[in-house]
Amino acid sequence: MVILNQIQGSLSPSPTKYDVFLSFRGVDTRNSFIDHLHKALLDANINTFLDEEEIQTGEDLKPELESAIKASKASIIVLSKNYASSTWCLDELVLILEQRRNYKHIVIPIFYHVEPTDVRKQQSSFGDAMAKHKYKMEAEIDVHKRNQQAYKMELWKQALVEVVDLKGMDANGCRETVFIQEIVMNMSSKLDQRIRGKTPHIIGMRSSVNIITSWLKDKSSDTADILTIWGMAGIGKTSLARYVYEVHYNDFERCSFIEDIGRRCTQQVNTLFDLQKHLLVDIQNGNLQKLHDVNWCTNKIENVLLHKRTLIVLDGIDNFEQLDVLIGTKRFHPRSKIIITTIDRSLTEKSGLFGKNMSLKHTKHLLEGLDETESLQILCLHAFKCNDPKEGYQELSRKVVKHCGGHPLALKVMGSSLRNEDVVAWEDAIEFLEKEPNPDVQKFLQISYDSLRSENEKELFKHIACFFVGKDREFTETILKECGIKTTSGFSKLIDKCLVNVGARNELMMHQLLQDMGRDLVRHESPKKPWKRSRLWHHDESYDVLKQDKGTNKIQGLVLSKKVVEDDTLGGTNTSTKKIPQIHRLCNFFSKIWCLFVWVFLLCFSHHDKVDLRTIALSKMDKLRLLQLNYVQFHGSYKHFPKGLRWLSMHGFPLSYIPFDLQMENMVALDMSYSNLQQLWKKPKLLPSLKILNLSFSKIVRIGDFSWLPALERLILTRCASLVEVCESIELCNKLVLLDLSYCIKLKRLPRSTRKLKNIRILLICGCTNLCEYPCHMKDMKSLEVLNAREFSINSQSSPYAIVDVIQKSLKGFSLSNSLVRLSLKNNNLSNELFPMDFSSLTKLKVLNLSWSPLTSLNVRNLSRLEVLCLEGCHYLKYVSCISMIAYMNIHNCNSLEKLEYESVTKQNISFLSSVSVVEIESMRKVQPLAQVNEDIICNLGWKDLVHVKNQKVHIIDGIRWDTPQKLQVQMLYELGIFSILFKQREIPEWFSQRSKGSSITFIVPSSPYSLRGLNVGYVYTYSQYGEWVDLIRNKTKNLHQKYRPNLQVVRVDDDEESIVCIRHWVIANNEIEEGDEVTVDIALSKGNGVMVTECGINLVYDNKDDGDNSLAVYQSWK
Repeated sequence: MVILNQIQGSLSPSPTKYDVFLSFRGVDTRNSFIDHLHKALLDANINTFLDEEEIQTGEDLKPELESAIKASKASIIVLSKNYASSTWCLDELVLILEQRRNYKHIVIPIFYHVEPTDVRKQQSSFGDAMAKHKYKMEAEIDVHKRNQQAYKMELWKQALVEVVDLKGMDANGCRETVFIQEIVMNMSSKLDQRIRGKTPHIIGMRSSVNIITSWLKDKSSDTADILTIWGMAGIGKTSLARYVYEVHYNDFERCSFIEDIGRRCTQQVNTLFDLQKHLLVDIQNGNLQKLHDVNWCTNKIENVLLHKRTLIVLDGIDNFEQLDVLIGTKRFHPRSKIIITTIDRSLTEKSGLFGKNMSLKHTKHLLEGLDETESLQILCLHAFKCNDPKEGYQELSRKVVKHCGGHPLALKVMGSSLRNEDVVAWEDAIEFLEKEPNPDVQKFLQISYDSLRSENEKELFKHIACFFVGKDREFTETILKECGIKTTSGFSKLIDKCLVNVGARNELMMHQLLQDMGRDLVRHESPKKPWKRSRLWHHDESYDVLKQDKGTNKIQGLVLSKKVVEDDTLGGTNTSTKKIPQIHRLCNFFSKIWCLFVWVFLLCFSHHDKVDLRTIALSKMDKLRLLQLNYVQFHGSYKHFPKGLRWLSMHGFPLSYIPFDLQMENMVALDMSYSNLQQLWKKPKLLPSLKILNLSFSKIVRIGDFSWLPALERLILTRCASLVEVCESIELCNKLVLLDLSYCIKLKRLPRSTRKLKNIRILLICGCTNLCEYPCHMKDMKSLEVLNAREFSINSQSSPYAIVDVIQKSLKGFSLSNSLVRLSLKNNNLSNELFPMDFSSLTKLKVLNLSWSPLTSLNVRNLSRLEVLCLEGCHYLKYVSCISMIAYMNIHNCNSLEKLEYESVTKQNISFLSSVSVVEIESMRKVQPLAQVNEDIICNLGWKDLVHVKNQKVHIIDGIRWDTPQKLQVQMLYELGIFSILFKQREIPEWFSQRSKGSSITFIVPSSPYSLRGLNVGYVYTYSQYGEWVDLIRNKTKNLHQKYRPNLQVVRVDDDEESIVCIRHWVIANNEIEEGDEVTVDIALSKGNGVMVTECGINLVYDNKDDGDNSLAVYQSWK
């Protein structure tokens, strides 16, 4: 312990004084190989440390040599026949490898006429030397010195294995002069990379850095790994790749970073040939022979990549052929890592590497934008050269940050352009951004757009940017297909290139800067004459074109909306008001009342400022396909509406029926939400193309005559408060996939003919509080996937439990369709007495919502595909039994819940808030007072002398169940393979075999005839306030680590100053820690959290087979 602590204590970053430190055995090489190598290094201007004095075997490492190693950028270790006979050389080796692990010290091992296998296995001369060291150690009389020497020997053995893993250079069979030149070139290349590869400063992206670091360190695969980092232009892919490359390149035999490949190939001829030469120089360590052509270079690169463990970053790839040329199509050396950055997600897999059925492991990582705090920091660094806004610029900075949407390049450009500018200049810049995007940002973003190869994809992008951001993807596809756009392939291309993405609710999403770019592309079709553009979306421009009757046949889409946005004016945000002062809430209330008044005024009297808009203004727009006229009142005949319209949206339509002269033969989607429609039409007309009909929030009373709507796929009647009847003729809509009758509070009966709708996938009847019967015919709806019947109730005078009775019979009689994927019965008063426990018929169910039900127990183990279970507010629920596939469970406010049988989970799966009674989650978590725990369990954990703390009372915070201190007896907690107790005491128990001051301890696992099955970690902490921390165990030998963030803590209340002891038992499995491993335990404290660890210790627990084969069974039964 002492020696290791001394060595580690000496490891600190020092100013570099030398380029290279030479570690060698003088009797073997000093006057020959080392002398020539030293001269060659100096001739190459590589400043090299060479110790001229030979130390005798057994002497300690001189302080000046230790300092020289720390002050060097790199080391060359010459492993010769007698190297291991010198304890001095072995100590150098240990220290050099420690420097490599901690400070990216470059290490090149040289196997000088010795076999790497002999070094690794410590045989031949290396075995003889280690045997002599062992003999000398065993002969030592002083116990303390013998223990020190034994500990040193463990370090030497590990170091000899580790140095072989570095895949050094072998002198066997080489001419010495040539071999020395190769060493010099190799070292020169590595030092050059280190000099020019200064690790860049990076803001944000911490989660991405962690993910990629983990990927780089993953050695579980015997194949080469490829990582594709993809994201929109300017999002920081190059910076991220550069950062992880500079941090980790020294872990590989060869490495290369080639930047901005796509742009360079576009700008210059023969660029790929030049890039190949660049790559070969890097991975051959400068040994560049005469190059012939691209194909010859590719073959040469393939040969190097096959034999050397390599890290390569290819940045800015925009064509799969670039990959074929730069890294070839053959195999790589196992555990090589290739990082590709691109704007195209699908590009890598189009390369020749994936066409030959090679064993490659391909990972994709989407890089998204920065959060608000990180964005503000980048903006301020470029605008103010500090991390925070200057006084008076706070609100302006936030506006710029909001506009940039977490886009690093945009933040840098905006910050630099506003440096040293006054407030007025900032205000002008923000106002300008609302009209036109920044040209420097636009130029960079347009790279993605320009990479689209077909006009179809470009037109689709512009349609979405102008009209469909936030719209449902299927809805958009349905409309644009009828406009001649190939949406299936088009959406795939846009998503792959990060121009569009799809949200959790299937809504189309686009970064604000990309939407601005798309609209600006349309604006530049005719900057001064909007009527000559293909699309109009800006209110003023659309209004002027209609008012002045300047419509042309160039216009494909037009939006004009006069409505005050409901979400902003009527309180449609999700912002919590719990922390808002009362006066603010009062002002907010009156503000909403005022906005409601304005909305009603505009709705009722808007014709005063619209009398000059006439339908004839639309007559010249022959190519108009997309038209939104929300809360706009026209005068004149509706026959002037263009015949080719595919989508018509007229929210707030003032008439009580649709005029017969409105030409709708080609219409695909009709949206008359919030309208005065009381009936669909007075005289029916055939609408052969209409697929989507939305009459939500309208005044419609009855809807029928479905024979005139043969193509209808979606019928949306949400919150039609006057609707009393849906005609039985709905059975004629055999293509209907969605029927939404949510909150139609006057609807008394669903049409029985819905059972004949063979294609219906989604049925929404939530909030239909006046239905007189339950749709028991659902078993016939074979394609039904989603049923939402929350807040559904039966208007029945005979029984208040009518719905429950009907649902019970329905489930027992398999009336619910077995094709259901999502089922919501939220807030339906379903109790165990009346609600069935058997869901076995719902074999495809993935989402089940039973929230706010008076259930007392629930067993859903027979739902083998269930992924989401919502039980929020089930106050009487005591027991739940689930399957292991569930990805998320909501048990908020389940105040009586005691036990959850839930196998193979992680704590992120479950949302607990206010479920204070939960004491056991099968295979995951259990809490019990220590006084009630069987003594055999405590003994099998290796815990002793705890009788005095069993009845002690402490203040406990359980982050899963409550967040205010509860005074309870000392509790024993099992969580994710870790047993814990916390109690008041000034020091850890005496049975902890190894101790250390502070929050960290390092040890070598000793040999034992028994299997290691547990590690006890104990520490003492004090605090000035409540804080959080992470317990971390690192196996340095195996490069493994385990983290645990405790949820249960004992805290100080009032003036209590007594220290707290925490004891944790970590279950060891799968040989995670073995004999000879070097292990460090850290209690990682959050900065400024008020917690201080004063002492820590460890104790190893072994499976003593003398006690029987089931020694683990005792405490396993408690889990």
